[in-house]
Amino acid sequence: MSGPVDVFDPRALAARRRRALALGPETFLLDRAVEDLLDRLGAVKRRFGTVADLGTPTDALRAALDGAGMVDRYFAFGPAERADVDAVVDPEILPFAPQSLDLVVSALALQTVNDLPGALAQIRRALRPDGLLLAGFLGSGTLQELREAFAIAESDTLGGISPRVAPFADLRDLGGLLQRAGFALPVTDVDRVVVRYGNPLALLNDLRRMGAANPLTDRRRAPLLRRTLARLFEVYAERFSDPDGRLRATFEIAWVSGWAPHESQQKPLRPGSAKMRLAEALKVPEGRLPGGDGEAQ
Repeated sequence: MSGPVDVFDPRALAARRRRALALGPETFLLDRAVEDLLDRLGAVKRRFGTVADLGTPTDALRAALDGAGMVDRYFAFGPAERADVDAVVDPEILPFAPQSLDLVVSALALQTVNDLPGALAQIRRALRPDGLLLAGFLGSGTLQELREAFAIAESDTLGGISPRVAPFADLRDLGGLLQRAGFALPVTDVDRVVVRYGNPLALLNDLRRMGAANPLTDRRRAPLLRRTLARLFEVYAERFSDPDGRLRATFEIAWVSGWAPHESQQKPLRPGSAKMRLAEALKVPEGRLPGGDGEAQ
């Protein structure tokens, strides 16, 4: 019996990254993610010893962390296409020894890991007690306009649809995966970025230069037909244009953070251990809690 088919094709991912390097990378989204990651890490107000950068596409995060003086030893683990990696790794099989890292960071890389629950569990084991994971993924709302326009264009010209835009993780699912992997104090939030383009072709060109063209295993292998592309442009302009004629493209950066458990961390209260009644905390009379029918149950 054959095993499950990967959602993302590793060979296609590598080919997309090589093409992006040859074309000249487009890094505006990655630059934003790196800046945001640095701000979030600065709020922790701690210097980290051994740090692993997992899969970030360029050396921008290395340069930012070195410049900020937040870490002692930085190691980059990622694809061979990134010239400065300290070790080329398969994100499904990480080479980290248990409790060997103080911090794991990643910017716009982990969204294409096929076994994300397994990768998170490996990261959790690699962190020392009170070690931190801080990572930004492309979230589920990314390229929602392009996904819809492609579906309509293919349905109109081919009589059916094929996977054209990768399915990225939902924020709530990411929070659940952190808990499942054993992280303490998990936090998730999203940075939604709307970019405006003169036409859909400019968006498609940016995606190629990001290495983000379709990497799905089940993608349609035949070249995109001209009539389908023309219909795509029509639909996109009809549905997702602003009054000035420019077109919207949404990118979501879903941020996750979680700590390896440690006795010093804040613990949730045990059920029934609260020192103050809810009515007292809300400063309302007993039996008149807001949001109900007036009676406490």
